[in-house]
Amino acid sequence: MAGGNEQKRVLILSASAGTGHIRAAEALEKVCRSTGAIGETIHFDALTFTNKLFRDFYSKFYIRLVQDAPTLLGWWYETSDEPWMTDKMRLMFDRMNTQPLVRMIGKLRPDITICTHFLPAEIISWLMVQGKVSTRLSIVVTDLDFHAMWLSRSFHRYFVAMDETREHLRMMGLPEGRVTVSGIPIDPAFSEPFDAADFRRCHGLRTDRPVVLVSAGALGVGPAEHVARILTMLRTPCQVVLVCGRREGLVGRVEARLAESGVKPHLSFKAIGYTDEMHRWMRVADLFVGKPGGLTTAEALACGLPFVVFSPIPGQEERNSDHLLEKGVAIRCNELTTMPFKLDALLQNPERMDSMRLNAIRLARPHAAKTVVRTLLRGDDDSPVTVEEEEQAQMARIARKR
Repeated sequence: MAGGNEQKRVLILSASAGTGHIRAAEALEKVCRSTGAIGETIHFDALTFTNKLFRDFYSKFYIRLVQDAPTLLGWWYETSDEPWMTDKMRLMFDRMNTQPLVRMIGKLRPDITICTHFLPAEIISWLMVQGKVSTRLSIVVTDLDFHAMWLSRSFHRYFVAMDETREHLRMMGLPEGRVTVSGIPIDPAFSEPFDAADFRRCHGLRTDRPVVLVSAGALGVGPAEHVARILTMLRTPCQVVLVCGRREGLVGRVEARLAESGVKPHLSFKAIGYTDEMHRWMRVADLFVGKPGGLTTAEALACGLPFVVFSPIPGQEERNSDHLLEKGVAIRCNELTTMPFKLDALLQNPERMDSMRLNAIRLARPHAAKTVVRTLLRGDDDSPVTVEEEEQAQMARIARKR
């Protein structure tokens, strides 16, 4: 490993189970590449080093559950959220399917390894315990809450989103000094100078009416057509922008549904597909409607956006929603039928909107990626923390829910 004043080699490992883990890794990659103390930055999707069956299980199967069996997904999330409960079984399964990943790590010999998904973190942790890899392993949690699957037997540092999350880890027995409250890493573009009025003009948006930004997520998962139809019933003059993601044909179906429903003169609608300008759309918006994934939540907070939570995925998105509601950043629509009523009430209450914006800004950590990189470059964590079996059993007792 490099030492002293030598430039570091940084390996960032994500996993394409959803899009959030990849986006967090890309944000860290950008910051690393702009930092003079880092000689080489390498980012891989860990799933590309696995076989197709395993890769499909982690990515396509997850999306299928989100679409077709969210209740089952939520049940598994809650059931498996006990420290070390599925650890041995998962490690055996993962090791059987990730040998190319193990070989790649051994060949690169990174000074610093940052994982934005628990799968590569688990593999590297095991390699460290076996004495097969020497690297400083840091784990970046990409939701507001902490799930037990993120626990690793050996690590150097955790980066979490909130003080509450750090306290949870401290109470379970992890050293407080090895847990940094950084926030969830988002693209540095969210903090760059930006002319919001000019962006509105370029996209045909008025500057005197609020913008309601509706997101179906990068993958276009969710009832976007039905949301578009119901929002034609809004009474408050506003402009609705629907981001439909990568789902083929969704923009056309949304536009067809809007044409069927008819749009009243005090409303305007714009449907777009996947965009790499989400940092700009969020900054011109006055209200965000969508699912509270970890990265989407962090981005909305960075933009001071009041959040209207709709159809959160049971499990991590439900927990993210709980935090947003508790902090006064969000309202939640449990029924699509009530969405116009609740949005009208919010849009017609500027004092509440202002309060929600301020609460979002207080909770935001837009420079999380820089915090992670700067912390790691200080080099305070030379020796790893290793959680022995007796300590694992104690953590499980402390955190037990049933």
